[in-house]
Amino acid sequence: MRTTSSPRSRRTLLAAVAGLTACAALATGCGSSGDKGGDPKGGGSSGGAMTLRIGTFGQFGYAEAGLYDEYMKAHPNIKIVQDNNTDAQKYWDALKLHLASGSGVDDIQAIEVGYIAEATSKLYDKFTDLSKAPGVSPSTWVDYKWKQATTSGGQTIGLGTDVGPMAVCYRKDLFAKAGLPTDREAVGKLWAGSWEKYLAVGRQFQAKAPAGSKFVDSSGGVFNAVVSSQPQQYSDGQGNLVYKDSPGVKLAWDTAVQTIKDGLSARLQQFDEGGTWAAGFKNGKFATISCPSWMTGIIQTNAGDTGKGKWDIAAAPVPANWGGSFLGVPKAGQHQEEATKLAAWLTAPEQQAKIFAKFGNIPSTKAGLDSPEVQNATQPYFGNAPTGKIYSEIAKSVTPAPVGPWDGQVKDIITKNGLLDIEQHGTDPAKAWENVVSNVKEKTDS
Repeated sequence: MRTTSSPRSRRTLLAAVAGLTACAALATGCGSSGDKGGDPKGGGSSGGAMTLRIGTFGQFGYAEAGLYDEYMKAHPNIKIVQDNNTDAQKYWDALKLHLASGSGVDDIQAIEVGYIAEATSKLYDKFTDLSKAPGVSPSTWVDYKWKQATTSGGQTIGLGTDVGPMAVCYRKDLFAKAGLPTDREAVGKLWAGSWEKYLAVGRQFQAKAPAGSKFVDSSGGVFNAVVSSQPQQYSDGQGNLVYKDSPGVKLAWDTAVQTIKDGLSARLQQFDEGGTWAAGFKNGKFATISCPSWMTGIIQTNAGDTGKGKWDIAAAPVPANWGGSFLGVPKAGQHQEEATKLAAWLTAPEQQAKIFAKFGNIPSTKAGLDSPEVQNATQPYFGNAPTGKIYSEIAKSVTPAPVGPWDGQVKDIITKNGLLDIEQHGTDPAKAWENVVSNVKEKTDS
């Protein structure tokens, strides 16, 4: 947990220490340039093959969908190694440290949408301009996805991987035990139109819930879902932080706090390193989770065979987009040409469709969204839910809110320093918000 009451003069030192601390916990290019597989320049080699390292966070689905193996089979001179971390904030903090030093970066680095504005405004000179890559065209991606990764000067620092159209995933067996409907259309109608209705259903569930089960996994997840459905979030159209006065942030905070007060939350931390949240999927600790398309793969991984057929997908109270990422090629990488080719291939419509079919991440390319693989996709794990139609329709209907350079950091502070303190330490909500404002000011000067 961050404690940021120190004066301005210590900020640089604290940032460096935080980055190095994160580095110890990451496998994301955090070693020195000389320990990346034997190549003193950091490129690495294996039996004469060029090693390309790709730094990711969470689960992108490339390995699970067999794309690395497919690419290496077609390019026997290439060996792909993935460096992955579950925590996007720690990943980003460490990556910035290595970009600043010009060493230790992977050949390809993933960038989460919450940090893309920081990258395009402050770190663009550290990345290759992918708009000039062979075979890459802006028209391939949905318009907002390309624009998010493009600087005011026209440099595109990342190719879009997925977008995060959001639904709600729920446990049919737990709903049935609580006397609630289980059909996905009927469930969606329970809370259609507002997040207050969602909480009202939660109170109904909790009144008859099976012992040990809560309505949601975490207040942080509720916050992210609600704020992602709002037209104004952390920043205005000029990239200035407006979170303190943002109606979207206020609604999300109030809804998340009410979730805690009503006893609806399992009080878990999403993506915690200890694995308690992941275990909650198998143990029936919660009945619903805010479910962007990429979450379906995480549910399958964490719930395993015991969860097959128990989970289903319903429409969210309000259409939203939560998440989505990009692949960038750092200039400090040793194999920029080959890395650019791999990044372009991984983000092409054909590969995005394969990832969705196998793992659930919805494409950010127009052809990917319209492909038969997506439009006709169903997921047996979720009761043969027509996930392709569900998520692609949401993806096309959402107009993303403006994204600023500090959005990712503010979101992290609100959920981890604010809401988690209320949930796990009993901090008064007003005091928790004061701490959020103080921490954001320390981090961003805003």
